[in-house]
Amino acid sequence: MDRQRLERALEDEFGGTEAERRAVSRSARDLVDSGRPSEDRGHGLTVTGVIGHLEDAPDGSSLVERWNWWMGALDAAYGGYDYFTVRFVEDDEATDLRR
Repeated sequence: MDRQRLERALEDEFGGTEAERRAVSRSARDLVDSGRPSEDRGHGLTVTGVIGHLEDAPDGSSLVERWNWWMGALDAAYGGYDYFTVRFVEDDEATDLRR
């Protein structure tokens, strides 16, 4: 899965800060690299699939809340997905200082 393409799709669909989109896309990439979705669900993750699942989250949820909601659902169904939740989002301002 292309992280940049996912970040653009996340911005288009859910907004959020650059740091939030980067954190979610990094977790998504780690999830893909783990092979868990293919093993548990029989198919890999796609940008379109991620967006679709995040759309199912409760209305008014932030991007990170949507991602963690989905990871919670996968964890309840299969176990082992808690590892992929987003626990910390680096401040955009701090990120800008490092560039």
